[in-house]
Parts: sequence; structure tokens; C-alpha cells
Amino acid sequence: MYKKNSFKDFAANENNPKWNQMIKREQELYTKPGDIRSPFERDFNRILHTNAYNRLKHKTQVFFSPENDHICTRIEHVNYVESISYTISNYLGLNSELTRAIACGHDVGHGPFGHKGERILSEISKRELGKSFWHEQNGLHIVDRIELLDDYDGNKQNLNLTYAVRDGIISHCGEIDEESIKPREEAIDLNDYKSPNQYSPFTWEGCIVKVSDKISYLGRDIEDAIEENFLTDEMLRELQDITKAPNKTSNTSLINSFVTDICENSSPEDGIRLSHESLEMMNKIKAFNYKYIYGAKRMEPSHKYFELVINQIFEILKSTFDGENTQNEIKNMAKYYPNLLNNFYSWIIKYWNIENRDGLKNRVFFDINNEKDYIQAIIYYISGMTDKYALETYNELIHF
Repeated sequence: MYKKNSFKDFAANENNPKWNQMIKREQELYTKPGDIRSPFERDFNRILHTNAYNRLKHKTQVFFSPENDHICTRIEHVNYVESISYTISNYLGLNSELTRAIACGHDVGHGPFGHKGERILSEISKRELGKSFWHEQNGLHIVDRIELLDDYDGNKQNLNLTYAVRDGIISHCGEIDEESIKPREEAIDLNDYKSPNQYSPFTWEGCIVKVSDKISYLGRDIEDAIEENFLTDEMLRELQDITKAPNKTSNTSLINSFVTDICENSSPEDGIRLSHESLEMMNKIKAFNYKYIYGAKRMEPSHKYFELVINQIFEILKSTFDGENTQNEIKNMAKYYPNLLNNFYSWIIKYWNIENRDGLKNRVFFDINNEKDYIQAIIYYISGMTDKYALETYNELIHF
């Protein structure tokens, strides 16, 4: 077993040669005299107070069950990742403030209806813009462009997070099958990311969150599947054969097993890693989940419904584009769909290149005359919707 704190010489702190890049922000962040927080603590607080983070409690993780309080939502998943990554980073001697901030923000780019919603938005993005939508990249765009906080003078500004946290968000893709993860050395432009898992994270802490993401959902998805009567006794016996658990397989026992295994087998030389036996078991559990849960026929009716909901909302919003006259077109359409159009208008004017920007000090990302910009804005807007709000919006569209 490797000793506790075996990674302390590689932690994200002032002694790390990467430190200046880790704490670099795209713009200087306003400060208040006497602030006692570290750069990563500030990032954690800034993410914690965003709308994108708060909405995660009403976004699907796997099962669309808004009336069942015992089914995991996206916010619970985020809390699991934060807890798991803290335990591992704390044991290994890494910076748990950084893992906490990355974990807090890692899934803010998810749209409504879980991964099915992500696939629907990606189909729209490919059709309209010629590029994929993926939640890791969208998460980076949300924290860089969309989420705003009031500064000390009451003006709205971008979050302006550190490079290490932004990198951890776009690099967190948990769908990994390799036996170990090591951080990359170079500080790339994060906008150069073209696909999930294209690059390793820049920090060891980012690597921890990446593997914690996968550990966090495997067992919990199984527990939710049992709650929703997805798994037969025969399926559960098959799972028992995979995990070798003496009694029933539980989420807590799986998390404990994987976390302990990572702490015992990781080293700066070998990377953040599971033993061969644990990695094999993890991949078998993942295959089990895809076979009996994610790909189950019982998922199909809701998936078709989600496709209808998201596409109809998109089409209505897209129909309002009319170049410089778009603002008037939105207001005209608002008499038919007041909640959708008024809320959308209040949102998009924060990011348009319009003349009156009183109280707005955030960067402008959309040209009012550019239809592609408008479509991108619509995709951002829909991705920010909760399941409940998306359904309420669709109901407004179909009622007279």
C-alpha cells in the first residue's frame, strides 16, 4: 500500500510549477478587502450561487421521476462526486478545495432529461450548426459565458473562474476504461477541445474528479433501478456474481471498495488507478447497467416524449429570428406563449450586442443579426431548463 499523502508534492498549491497557470483567470476578478478565501474556494462559492447549479436538483440523472423523492437527481450525483473526490484527494495529499470546486461545477452543462436530453440537443446542434453538443463543453461555456453574478457594485459580471477549475469541468468525462489517469503537462486553450475525453485534465485533482464521476453513478443507478422495479431477481443474481458481495450489492459498498482500491494503488509514477481486478469489475458493472438499465425498453416512451418537448420548444424560439427585428418578433409572439417568450427575452438581452447594457459588465457573445448566434443562444437556453420547466413550457405551446 502506498503511504498517505503520497501526492502531496504534486498538489495544486504555490509550490507547484503549474500554480500560476492553475489560478489564471481570463480577466482580473474583482476583490473585496479582507477576503480570506483561496482562489479555488472563491470558485466553489461562485459556482454554488449560480442558477445552473441550483437547477440541478430538478434535472434527471437517469430516471425521470420528479415525484419520487428517493430517485437520484443531478444535484445528488454532484454531491456524490464531491464527496468521493474529497476523500481520495484528502488521503493522497492533493488539494481538496480544487476537487470540491471542479465537482461542484462539473455537470452544470447538462440539459433537461439527462443524457437523452443531451443527445437530442446534439442532434439539433449538428443539424443547425454543424457541430455536436456535449455537456462537458457546454458546462465550460455556461461558466465562461452564461452564468452571471452581481459584483460588489451590483453590476452583473461573468464568473471568471480559474483555469484549473474550468479545465476540470471540460475534462471530467467519466467514460474511461484505461487503467490509470495522469494529468497533461501543457496548458492548452480550452476552447480547442473538440470532443469529450480528448485531453487528460491539467491537474491531478482534475484526474480525481474524472474517476470519481464514474464511481459515483454506477451503484446509485442500480439502486434507483431496483426502486423503479427495473431489475428482476435473475438480473440481481447476475450482478451478485459480478461484485462478489456477500449480501446484496449496495451503492455505499461499491463506493467504499473503489475508493479504497484507488488510494491503495495510485502513485505519482503509475497515476490515479484501480487494480486490474477492480477495473474489470467496474467495467462489468457498467456493461450490466447499459444492458439492463440505460438501454431498457421501458425507457423508450419517455425518451420519445422528451424528443418532442425539446424540439417543439426549439422550433418556436427559432421562428422568432428576424435580424434586427427579432426583439419585436419575440414581443409579438409573446402574446401566444407569454412565459416562454418573455422569459427568453429577459435572458437573451443580457448577451446581445444591443445599445442599452445598464448594469451589465459581462462579455457579449451574440450578434443580434447573426442567425447562427441566435440558434446557439437557444441551445444554451434550453440546456439550462429543468425537467419541470421544459414540460411546463411545452404544455404552454400546446394549450389554447
